[in-house]
Amino acid sequence: MFKIIYFTGLIIMFIFRLFYRWRSKTNQIVDSRKTALEILLLFLAFVGMLVTPLIYVFTPLLSFADYQLPSWMGWAGVMVLVVAFWLFWRSHADLGRNWSYTLELRKGHQLITSGVYKYIRHPMYAAIWMRGVAQILLLHNWIAGWSHLLSFSLLYFLRVPREEQMMLNQFGEEYQSYMNRTGRIIPRRFWK
Repeated sequence: MFKIIYFTGLIIMFIFRLFYRWRSKTNQIVDSRKTALEILLLFLAFVGMLVTPLIYVFTPLLSFADYQLPSWMGWAGVMVLVVAFWLFWRSHADLGRNWSYTLELRKGHQLITSGVYKYIRHPMYAAIWMRGVAQILLLHNWIAGWSHLLSFSLLYFLRVPREEQMMLNQFGEEYQSYMNRTGRIIPRRFWK
């Protein structure tokens, strides 16, 4: 049952992404920082989030790495996934037409500091981290369960400094001030 919940969640997140990608498509890109490394990192995150779990669910290839968790931990994973859905949706909605799946600035790009962005600079990444934790709790396999967190961590730690530098270049002191009052993925007031 937890496998079905996991894949239902993937479908929901995919629908969110398709809608917001379609919505922002008409907004012209004025600065793209897409590199071969970023494309590779996105591909690896895709493998960890979708391909490896699909192999686990539909073949016996990874069954040697199964583990057991109490069912309450699976339900905890469902709760984490629900919060991740909300944060993922809300961060897309708050960004509106400024959203892009790669490092890009669009025509008329605005610095969004309201909604969930009032508290954290990267709520979409926070949601993806949470989804990775949910994957561990829902897919009880050392490879399929952990594949997303491992592959996403590469993307996150290599991309975020470049993304923040792009925003500093575009918005200067305004973004620096925003960085000083918000946390990257955890609201600053929780770790001050």
